[in-house]
Amino acid sequence: MFPVLARALCLSLSILPLAAYAGSPSLPSPAELSQTDGAKALDWVRAQNAHTEAVLTSDPRYKPLYQKILTAQQSPVRLAVPTQQGGEIWNFWQDDVHVRGIWRSASVASFNSGHPEWKTRFDLDALARTEHANWVMEGLECLAPQDRFCLMSLSQAGEDAHVVREYDTQTGSFVKDGFVLPSGKQTVIWVDADTLLVSRDWGAGNAGLTKSGYPYSVRLLHRGQSLAQAVEIYRGQTTDMDVSPERLRDEKGRQLFFISRHRDFFHTEVSLFNPVTHQLSRLSLPEKYDSLSYLDGQLVLHLLQDWVLHGRIFRADSIIALDPEKPSEPRLILSPTSHQTIGDGMGDAVAVTKDGLVVVVYDDVQPVLKLFRHEADGAWTARSIALPKNMAAEIVSSDPKLAQAYLQLEGFIQPPQLWSLNTTSQTAQPLYRQPDLFDASGLVVEQMSATSTDDTAIPYFIVHARDWQKDDARPTLMTAYGGFGLSYLPVYHPDLGITWFDRGGVYVMANIRGGGEFGPAWHDVARREGRQKAYDDFAAVARDLIARHITSPKHLGLRGRSNGGLLAGVEFTQHPDLWNAAIIGVPLLDMMNYEQMAAGASWAAEYGSISEPGPRTFWKKMSPLQNLKAGVSYPEPFIFTSTRDDRVGPIHARRFAARLESLKLPFLYYEDVEGGHAGTVNAAEIAHERALEAIYLSHKLMDVQ
Repeated sequence: MFPVLARALCLSLSILPLAAYAGSPSLPSPAELSQTDGAKALDWVRAQNAHTEAVLTSDPRYKPLYQKILTAQQSPVRLAVPTQQGGEIWNFWQDDVHVRGIWRSASVASFNSGHPEWKTRFDLDALARTEHANWVMEGLECLAPQDRFCLMSLSQAGEDAHVVREYDTQTGSFVKDGFVLPSGKQTVIWVDADTLLVSRDWGAGNAGLTKSGYPYSVRLLHRGQSLAQAVEIYRGQTTDMDVSPERLRDEKGRQLFFISRHRDFFHTEVSLFNPVTHQLSRLSLPEKYDSLSYLDGQLVLHLLQDWVLHGRIFRADSIIALDPEKPSEPRLILSPTSHQTIGDGMGDAVAVTKDGLVVVVYDDVQPVLKLFRHEADGAWTARSIALPKNMAAEIVSSDPKLAQAYLQLEGFIQPPQLWSLNTTSQTAQPLYRQPDLFDASGLVVEQMSATSTDDTAIPYFIVHARDWQKDDARPTLMTAYGGFGLSYLPVYHPDLGITWFDRGGVYVMANIRGGGEFGPAWHDVARREGRQKAYDDFAAVARDLIARHITSPKHLGLRGRSNGGLLAGVEFTQHPDLWNAAIIGVPLLDMMNYEQMAAGASWAAEYGSISEPGPRTFWKKMSPLQNLKAGVSYPEPFIFTSTRDDRVGPIHARRFAARLESLKLPFLYYEDVEGGHAGTVNAAEIAHERALEAIYLSHKLMDVQ
């Protein structure tokens, strides 16, 4: 539903005064740190990186852990995630030979046999060498139904901004005189073989970017035209989050084209676009939803709000179907209970096949698969299929022309496995299980619950050795996300198994409010000024671990990324006595200025705008940067970010670390020069950063007595 979150709005920011921020000859000013590629800022970054690496890589455990992680990241037995395309199975693959990656394909029969015979179709490493560019693959958008011609998106060093080039899957090369769009934050879809719908920055004074850093003008671009010749078909406003085109295709080949105006992160206005007449017609749909599908002429959507229509209430988190010609006559497909939710909030929970609908439901954070059919009388019939416990499930590939789809399952200690789904027979069966990349034979996963400050039960997963002892001294690492309605679910991380589980560490994932684990209400209660609930939930889980005599503050640490990095920063400043380690990754930390940084303005619906009295008062008390204080005994944090993160940006992390430096407080800081918001883009970078974290956690949680 939403485009990829976007690049920095500006590099030099006017910021609010920072109390007690003391500069020094070696410490850049806040304004200098805000210059992403500024000389003084990068000199400071290099010095911090050198210090961190000197402290951590000198540990004799670093090299063996690095090598084990690298070997796992490049293992040839890793699951090959399929993409159904052009009558074949395609897969993007990275290993020790193909560091940047290759697109490769196999026949459906070969892939389904469990022993696919791969053929390389595109080599990104070769392109990068030829063009002397730091290309990172962002994806393919192919022209259905043949899928021969694709729009390939490539970014520099993992940024959200990317170039688009037309690629011929049959020749394995870029199309001569084909479509080429320069780098930018953009969404591009096919209308037909010679026409694209494009939203992008069309130039200052013409139609640039919103205050959130996204495009707001959608135009038709015909083959052979320059960007200046593209005809505008829709223009939003600079106050919108973004405007982008979308195309849906059903099993009979019928197409729908939409223009989606995202007024903010959660509210969307949808208009149907007729590519023949160029007419637009607004669809009367609820503004809060997270996925659209098209099956048997029916538009299928997942509601994130209650929808009252003709006296009938369709509850939030329901899946409904409607005829786009008669949107006022929807039919209910599925309405979860209060203990259930649809998917994980990432849009990979509903998919269309030739004759059915595939839906992933979570019941008390445990997965269930449902296969639906649209019967001749208009009714929707379903079959439920049980899935293994303590795992996450996502639909990784589907095609409206085909009955088969693919589901990936994985858990903390269960390697990814691929299931084949058939909506004609309404069956599902395991197809392939990735071999273990670490020894999990002595581990168990449990689901426990803590009580938050308002008596709400907060479930959490805990991974530990089967023969463990509750002696108040288990080295324990906690994580959570708690934002944007996204669920944190069991995921197989070989680096975590190698660096943590294999060495006796306990791992805890908390399903705190703000996430989507129990539907939209679980998210909404912790938005804006209600966000303290998420932070209280996380602290409650920490105290529950201590009360159960599993660990103690001396052996307890936390890790969070992005919005989870904000969580880590708040817990670091609110409860410094609870932790002895804090990993704060690609974080938001300066909440008094977040709207002026990178894509920050797009998140005002989640955090509240600082221009409003309520959110401003709340974040003044909560913002991690502004609430670092002299005289407080904080644990030494490990802060990591990326210079090329054009979504959150490195400025938050830099300012936070610099504030600690000005207070003469210890910290470790690592800023990768590439990687975008992911922080890392290839196996070697992942192995290095994860090994640094592992040594840091060893020092803080395992080596202490």
